[in-house]
Amino acid sequence: MITTKKYIITIGITLVAILVINLISNQVYKRFDLTKDKRYTLSDAAKETIATVDAPIIVDVFLEGDFPSEFRRLRNETQQILEEFAVSNENLKFSFINPLEDEATRKQRIQQLAQRGMQPFQITVQENGKTSQEVVIPWALASYNEQTVIVPLIKNKIGASDQELVNGSIQNLEYVFAEAFKKLVHPKGKKIAVLRGNNQLKDAYVADFLQRLGAHYFLAPFTLDSVASNPQKTLKDLNTYDLIISAKPMEPFSEEEKYVLDQYTMQGGKSLWLTEAIVMDQDSLYGNSGRAVAIMKDLNLNDFFFKYGVRINPVMVNDLYSAPITLAIGEGSNAQFQPVQWPYSPLAANNPNHPITTNINPVRFDFASQIDTLKNSVDKTILLRSSQLTKLVGVPSEVDLEIVTQEPDPKTYTTPYQTLAVLLEGEFTSVYKNRVKPFELNDDKTTSSATKMIVIADGDVIKNDVIKNKPQELGFDRMTGRRFGNSEFLENAVNYLLNDDGLINIRTKDVALQFLDPQKIEKEKGKWQMVNIALPLVILVLFGFVFSYFRKQKYT
Repeated sequence: MITTKKYIITIGITLVAILVINLISNQVYKRFDLTKDKRYTLSDAAKETIATVDAPIIVDVFLEGDFPSEFRRLRNETQQILEEFAVSNENLKFSFINPLEDEATRKQRIQQLAQRGMQPFQITVQENGKTSQEVVIPWALASYNEQTVIVPLIKNKIGASDQELVNGSIQNLEYVFAEAFKKLVHPKGKKIAVLRGNNQLKDAYVADFLQRLGAHYFLAPFTLDSVASNPQKTLKDLNTYDLIISAKPMEPFSEEEKYVLDQYTMQGGKSLWLTEAIVMDQDSLYGNSGRAVAIMKDLNLNDFFFKYGVRINPVMVNDLYSAPITLAIGEGSNAQFQPVQWPYSPLAANNPNHPITTNINPVRFDFASQIDTLKNSVDKTILLRSSQLTKLVGVPSEVDLEIVTQEPDPKTYTTPYQTLAVLLEGEFTSVYKNRVKPFELNDDKTTSSATKMIVIADGDVIKNDVIKNKPQELGFDRMTGRRFGNSEFLENAVNYLLNDDGLINIRTKDVALQFLDPQKIEKEKGKWQMVNIALPLVILVLFGFVFSYFRKQKYT
């Protein structure tokens, strides 16, 4: 009786203990990230994007279905990242939807998604020695307070295999969701002035990039024409902006305009310069029987950049690692448009050690100049440079499309790794220090507060194509389907200049994923099926026989 009573008490205590543990676990919830690279630990910048959310954020993920193992991994990693965000703020709700599940409406749904900017993605599936094509929708929609943004889950990379593509996409997941939540939750704050008046690129040719910036910042055109009549007011108005962008100016800057820009920098203003020292573009070739002469272009900015620590040289960068251009091959009605490699469109390699350029595709240039860095107190970081197979072509020089038919001689490419984009940081010295000023200012400064500037030796880096008066996506080549890193590079550059670099630092997270070898799987599939299915059954049967034998020996 006593034993039974102790048994009942023990069971009661155990049940109470289990109940208490469950109640505590419901109140105190903790997740432990045991991965070596901490892939499931959100950065502080990512957490801050939704920390103040007090209304539901609804995320619909369309990456659902029967996928190969690589894309199943991407789907599962997407779920893990969203779960981490949901732990940070319970107002985040997400679900996975297969938009292609119903075969009857499959084509209609694909068209509807494509019209909203969510292009389907073709993947190659190899199974049992057979190859087939499947369609996935690697996109998500995030909604908050009647606003919706599109979230890309695939990060395209030129020449990447499926495994490399998925690996790069997984590394980018935290960033794309954090960026999307920031667009939805945090209002715009900082202001950007897009310089006009020196024959910069027209609005249609910078529309795609400016539209992307407009999601985060206030944008406004700003002309320096009023410098001649009221320089004080012009400088005062310019100082209300946090950043200026000058996209491929083609008319020289006056001394008054330079002085205003110099004093803007002295006041701590940030700037992004996309300029060059030559006059040449592809349109000149197409409109002049395939030939044109590249000449030097003096924008009266040499002393401006020289004082800050860089020099843009009047040369053209000719690089064998380059992007293609599309030419008509053949004559008359038999002519066909084909992409051919074009050495004057270098693909600039990124600096993997800086958040502006980490994990981005090569950036496409077009008749780029070359930058020298000079010794002064300003810190300089090379962001983009040409490949090892580079040579410099002086100007004036004739450029002929016929060079695509000639085999290049690698031995002549003897000036490797030319700088194409550089970041300047620190305290700048005024261009007009110890010089006669174009006009008098009451609060003239000769040394700046800590500030930043990026100089890019090609204005076409920001230029998007325009077809039938409609701006095209920056960095996307319609003829080859290749996607370059121009847009991502420029967005990161602006974020960094505006000290809005919390999100771009997420890009530096290195997530190392291990994938199975599909060829080895196919070769050794039978062996491992035997090991995992047949062998346990054999062991179980042997155990049964041995157990039965000893049982008979014991009780017979």
